[in-house]
Parts: sequence; structure tokens; C-alpha cells
Amino acid sequence: MGQGWKLRLAAVGVGLLSVAMLGVVVAPGPVAGADQAAPATGQTQSNFWLATPSGGVEAYGVPSYGAPTGPLNQPVVSISTTPDQKGYWLVAADGGIFNYGDAAFYGSTGSIHLNKPIVGLTPTPDGNGYWMVASDGGIFSYGDAAFYGSTGSIHLNKPIVGMASTPDGKGYWLVATDGGVFAFGDAAFFGSTGNITLQQPIVSMTASPDGKGYWMVATDGGVFAFGDAAFHGSTADTPGEPVERLVTTHSGNGYWIFAQDGTATAYGDALSQTAPSVGLLLNPTTSGDRAVLFAFQQLGKPYIWGGNGPTGYDCSGLALASWSHPDGITFARVSDDQYHTAGTSVPMTSLQAGDLVFWGYTQTDWTTVYHTAIYVGGNRIVEATGDQVQLNTLSQWGTDDLMPNGRRP
Repeated sequence: MGQGWKLRLAAVGVGLLSVAMLGVVVAPGPVAGADQAAPATGQTQSNFWLATPSGGVEAYGVPSYGAPTGPLNQPVVSISTTPDQKGYWLVAADGGIFNYGDAAFYGSTGSIHLNKPIVGLTPTPDGNGYWMVASDGGIFSYGDAAFYGSTGSIHLNKPIVGMASTPDGKGYWLVATDGGVFAFGDAAFFGSTGNITLQQPIVSMTASPDGKGYWMVATDGGVFAFGDAAFHGSTADTPGEPVERLVTTHSGNGYWIFAQDGTATAYGDALSQTAPSVGLLLNPTTSGDRAVLFAFQQLGKPYIWGGNGPTGYDCSGLALASWSHPDGITFARVSDDQYHTAGTSVPMTSLQAGDLVFWGYTQTDWTTVYHTAIYVGGNRIVEATGDQVQLNTLSQWGTDDLMPNGRRP
């Protein structure tokens, strides 16, 4: 799997005897995690490309560069933006690459038999190449991305889920779901959670700006900091969509935690900054996620008063169809009744993908509700309004008429 690997490896994992036998000394650094007191935090509106496993890409507050037009051989597993955020790559489980904007194509494994599926793509610092990593740690390098080693021939306790490049592109780290870390090239080992029982699996890692540390983030938003990567807070134990990545500020004195629906939570000096544009993969795990994906498929269809689809929709018709078609969840047909009776009431500060949001003339009177939309994340919505089904911000129509609660069917 991957290229023949040259050993410059620092690794840790529960009972990873094959590495210990190679004489690797494991010296974990201090861990900072979700059990610490949480510093100041704040959710912020974010701009993002939201990809789906079928290859769809929806643009929120960013240019739309394109998406695959036909059926895919394998599902999309990751989306990565170029360093200047003017393009992106989609990578499928078979290593097929789809490039858009200023993201160039340097090669793929689409025609190669893989031992294990591809799980991610990491561009080089200048964007003139990329690495793909498989779940067994096999590495495939293209463009100016050099090969420094892999775990493709090592038995892993848990699968690899991601990788991060060093700032100069002359090394990289691989991370497994248990937080085991494998360092190659000029990437130094600063610690891991490979010998710690985690509440939820690790999903990604991010290097500190100078490459002398890194953060790992779990699907529940738990953050683990090593080296000079400081702990600024986490979203662990906060209800919401699964977390997908952590993005550091340029100073390294803060970061944003991004959930898969685009919800961004800022910590440290990120609180005073605008969140960067990122690529995210909405991998449906809830009925709300599936409602959002259904609504995405209706984008561009005409607004029709009383429309229930499939030709066109009005606002409440789209809301009902988006929940009823994927999972058979039904509720009232019109907006005011939906606000009064659909599912359970949800505070606006706790919205998740698929929740319904409403506008009315009087915020204390449900009978005055006149419009509904489907919440996506990051203060973004899908709605049938104007002349078609479209993407908008939650504040598109102002906040004066926004009802104080959403509904989760």
C-alpha cells in the first residue's frame, strides 16, 4: 500500500508492539482536553463549501466553482480547499480526484486497486501538489508533494482518519481514530491520545503555525493540544452536528472548531476574527441531515404557492417534503401550524441541521407566522422564496420578524 516507506517514524497507539520493537521511544507531551475549564467562546457565521458524499457542493458566502455532474464510482470522502481558498479538490474513496477553481489536477488512484479506501487529501503549503491518505496509512503523493513514509505495512490498532503537513511541506503527521500519531519527514512527535480512553473518536489534526505542535479534535469537539499548540476551549458535551475539523488562526493563539454543517465556534483570538472559508463534508447521520440533503436536491426548482413537489414548492411545502421523503417524518402542512406543533421547540442558540426556523409578525403569537425555512448550519438556510428554492443566510430577511424558537420534527 503506497510507496515503499523510509523509516523516520515516531508513533504511538494502544499496544502498537510493532513500533515499540523498532526502538521508538514514546514520550507523550501534556494533554489539554475538554475536561479543562472552558475559556470564552462564540459561534460565528461562517462561509463554506458544503460537499455531500454523492458529489454535490453547495456554496455559502463563497463562489461556486463546480461539482461532478454524473454518478460517482465511489462516494466523496473529503473536500480540501487550495491555500488561497479560490478552489477545492474533492476526493472519493477510490482516490478519484475532482478539481475546481484554481485547484489543479496532479494525479489520482482512481485506476489503482487499493488495499484500503482513501480517507482524506492534504494539499502542500503552496497548493502545487497533494497527498492522499488511506485508512491503513498508505500515502500517495502527487505534484510537489514528496513521499516521506507511511504506515501502510504496519498493523494499526485503529484506522487512520487524517493527516497534516508541516509548514514547509517537508513532512507530515498521520492520525488514527484513537489519537495515535505517526510522524514522518521533518514532522516531530509531540504526543498522542493513543493510550487514553476517548469518549468519541478523533476525526482530524491541525499543525500549529510554526509546526512545533498540533491539535487533535474528536467528533464531539473535544480538543487535545500538544507541543506549543495551546488549549483554548472545546465544544465537547455541546449538542450539535459532528465536528469535522479545527482551523488555527495565523498566530496560533486561537482556533475555530467546525461542525460538518458549517457551524463554527471560535476560541482564543479567533473570537475577534472572521472565520476562514473552509470545505466541509456533510455525511448524513441524523434525520435532520437527510432533510438538508433532500432540500439541496430541490435547489433551483420554482416557487409555487401551495407546492408540495416534485415540480416546485412553497416554503412550508419544502420543509414538509424534506423531512417526509427521506425518513417518513410528517407534521403540519402550513407554516404557522408547523411552528405550533412540529416536533419539539428548539432555542435559536441550539439549532442543528434540518431544524425549522420561522418568521412571524408577532413573536409571541404563533398564528402570525408566515414563513419557514430549513436550517443548515453556520447561520445558513435553505428556503423556497422569491421565484425558487435557494440558499440564504438566517438574517436574509432581518431579525425583527424571526421567531424566538425553531422546531425539530
